[in-house]
Amino acid sequence: MNKEQQNPWIEGGKTLALSLVLALGIRSFIAEARYIPSESMLPTLEINDRLIIEKVSYHFKTPKRGEIIVFTPPNTAKQCTPQRFAIDDNTPIKDAYIKRVIGLPGEEIRIENGVVFVNNQALSENYINNEPDYNFGPVVVPESEYLVLGDNRMASCDSHIWGSVPQENIIGRAVVRFWPLNRLDATLK
Repeated sequence: MNKEQQNPWIEGGKTLALSLVLALGIRSFIAEARYIPSESMLPTLEINDRLIIEKVSYHFKTPKRGEIIVFTPPNTAKQCTPQRFAIDDNTPIKDAYIKRVIGLPGEEIRIENGVVFVNNQALSENYINNEPDYNFGPVVVPESEYLVLGDNRMASCDSHIWGSVPQENIIGRAVVRFWPLNRLDATLK
């Protein structure tokens, strides 16, 4: 049998294997789709919104205030885990979280009377669902860590409860909402 008359099953298998390798490579290193499971980012992101998370840019630059990031939460986030889902201290949280970057490394953050202050300057936040009715800080964000908050401040398990996110825990940045189609958004601010 010459090369031009190869078995179609072998050719199909090669094509399928290459497709699988490419798909896994893209998902692991470049971008992946995620969905929103909670109300913590209302009104910006709604339950069941579908997003594209890009994973490349933070290898070359650091997150900026206002960006929406996906990350593996630190184990201290278990404080928000409902009792029925309680997991022991040594088991890492498997679900990724999505929140907005508020505090950068070295900045002092406090929340007082419903206002977030960064280095004693009030932060203008036109994206929040509701002002927080709690006070927080002041805290200085450690080096290579980020303070993150949900846009729905009263329904978010975030840095005001469990602390900052180490840079190595960041998976990527939300860049496009692609579902539902009537809420397609390539800016996500």
